[in-house]
Amino acid sequence: VSKTSAARLPGSIPGIPTILISLGFVMELKDEIKLPAKLNYVYDSLNDLEVLKICIPGCEELLENEDGSLSAKVVLKIGPIKAKFKGKVVLDLSGAPNKYALSGEGDGGVAGFAKGGADVELSEIDNETILKYTAKSEVKGKIAQLGSRLILSTAKKLSKTFFENFRKHISEQTH
Repeated sequence: VSKTSAARLPGSIPGIPTILISLGFVMELKDEIKLPAKLNYVYDSLNDLEVLKICIPGCEELLENEDGSLSAKVVLKIGPIKAKFKGKVVLDLSGAPNKYALSGEGDGGVAGFAKGGADVELSEIDNETILKYTAKSEVKGKIAQLGSRLILSTAKKLSKTFFENFRKHISEQTH
């Protein structure tokens, strides 16, 4: 059962003049997902580059760098803008396997850029795993000019698609 909520933060309030929106805004997404697998399997899958590449919408490439960070190339369509983002993600696995954090940024060229992070918490109940996350991101450039409602709805859709893909992968592998 998914309980998605989003909170508008300063800078993403409808009605703000376009000049201020073009400077960027911050948004936050929270969700809780029940997955039909044990915690360690879910944790390992969340750290498997092939699984992530399959699950991330628009992911063309996902590689591990020498320093342990990840590099990605993702193509996204946000409203009328289609852009190829190149990004870098750093994982903090110090709370493994129950918690981890990630932070990163992506550059979409003339479309703009995004940066943000997420805190993920895993707990196991009756051979199922509850995954809770809070993600914050900041968007700047042409994409930010599209407005907070479109950006927020696109972010929710991308998040939902990732977790639907991930849930499907987990279900196929455990049944």
